[in-house]
Amino acid sequence: MTKDTITGAEILMRALEAEGVDTIFGYPGGAIMPVFDKLYDYTRGENKKFDHILVRHEQSAVHAAEGYSRVSGKVGVCLVTSGPGATNTLTGVADAMMDSTPLVVIAGQVGVSSLGTDAFQEVDLVGVAQPISKWSYQIRKAEDIAWAISRAFYIARTGRPGPVVLDFPKDAQVAATEYIPQHIDFIRGYDADPKLDMDKVKEAANIINTAKKPLALVGHGVEIGNAHNELIEFLEKADIPAARTLLGLSALPTGHPLNMGMLGMHGNYAPNIKEQECDVLIAIGMRFSDRVTGNIDTYAKQAKVIHLDIDKSEIDKNVKTTVAVVANCKESLPAITKLLKKNVHREWRDSFIPLYNMEYEKVIAPAIHPKSGMLLMGEIVNVVTEATKGDAILVNDVGQNQMFSSRYFRYNQKLSIATSGGLGTMGFGLPAAVGATFGSPERTVCLFTGDGSFQMSIHELGTIMEQQAPVKVILMNNNYLGNVRQWQDMFFEGRRSFTKMLNPQYKTISEAYHIPYGVAENRESLKAEVDKMLNTAGPYILECAVKEDDNIMPMVPPGKSIDEMLLEIDI
Repeated sequence: MTKDTITGAEILMRALEAEGVDTIFGYPGGAIMPVFDKLYDYTRGENKKFDHILVRHEQSAVHAAEGYSRVSGKVGVCLVTSGPGATNTLTGVADAMMDSTPLVVIAGQVGVSSLGTDAFQEVDLVGVAQPISKWSYQIRKAEDIAWAISRAFYIARTGRPGPVVLDFPKDAQVAATEYIPQHIDFIRGYDADPKLDMDKVKEAANIINTAKKPLALVGHGVEIGNAHNELIEFLEKADIPAARTLLGLSALPTGHPLNMGMLGMHGNYAPNIKEQECDVLIAIGMRFSDRVTGNIDTYAKQAKVIHLDIDKSEIDKNVKTTVAVVANCKESLPAITKLLKKNVHREWRDSFIPLYNMEYEKVIAPAIHPKSGMLLMGEIVNVVTEATKGDAILVNDVGQNQMFSSRYFRYNQKLSIATSGGLGTMGFGLPAAVGATFGSPERTVCLFTGDGSFQMSIHELGTIMEQQAPVKVILMNNNYLGNVRQWQDMFFEGRRSFTKMLNPQYKTISEAYHIPYGVAENRESLKAEVDKMLNTAGPYILECAVKEDDNIMPMVPPGKSIDEMLLEIDI
């Protein structure tokens, strides 16, 4: 090296710094050692640039980066080694791709001369990552590092966000060259910011202005586009009731008068029924997932459909649209709002009330205010959200714990939920909650998890112990894989095939990791235990013994129309 040259590993550090990175989630290994050696200098002393969070599994590094990104709005960054280190990230990459979460995953690779020889811990990462990432690329030369990093962050954060995977052979890490900063803000053939079509805007506004029964479906795109204020102005001007997807729950405050609840298989009864009655359906930053639409052949056939989305590939993919406005909703929403007439749809809005009351009587009240029996998941969520006054961040795992917590948590602030939506990844919760504490350190992070999901990433208690990450873990233990058990009871004649779980002593595990632990075995002690958890500095595990056959309702049975939603089941 000369005085004007530095190694590829240091170029990587400088390029990450130029992108505003402050936190990296990773796990070292042989093929990425030169980078970790240089990272040592960037995580210590007066000139410290990054926090590096040592996870206990590479999949958890990605989930932690997802949690960080979801609550901060920034790009999450992961750093791992080659071979199994790289392949362990792939579930997280697929999860981020499904949920449009911006990540940059950097993985070590064997030397260029060894590629294709089945060298130790060699894997074709670019090949396996390509179908489940927004871009995958192998950096073979040190001269290409700054360019590749700038391009990766630009692709990850712009347009419809998503994960980028960079394969980083050792040659490029150790080779010396001059560092020339790069700034990529244009890629030929990549339309990151589609131009707003004003003719489509006018057409959409005209349809909304003549609607008698409009209904807005609010998705994750509002959160991604930071269009929360624009959404509220749009809804309020035209007096449009709105419902949110799972990933869009905090895009609109729970208490807003136009918020009609959650969409989907286990969403709220009123908006699901009203999707089949509205005359105009306005989809904002959502993709018409099968968990929202139910049977697609019978979905909203009576309605004119207006679809606002930045990703052109989502238009007409699942639901045929009347008008599509392809742009960032932060731009398209105010453009439409400007052309809207001030309107009042009182009779239409009031028609949601009897349906809500029916659900409250049959489902919500029994779930959050039971009068006897064992603890229920819904009441636990309700007690926690009341204690945190709706200002906490919700992270959850997958299954009944996800649906109960998503339904009964309350959201006063934006960027308040990190959940695995499209892929439904068990084990997402614990590492994502760790990431959330770094992405939004000033807020309380509550993780709701089940005994099945918790054990899929229980090793991350080591990360929590080391970092003292202040995750409040609410472990709802029913000794079952609860969601699968519910389906077995409902659709498989009650044949509970391998869903009963023999669980460990979580108190002993908590003590081994030096994490404070509490237990709530009845509702008389629940509030006091929740208060103790929230008033204890740092991490905490609260184990709640819940009813084994507690079922998440309402439910749209698989293959059924959304207006065939069941409020009760007779098993």
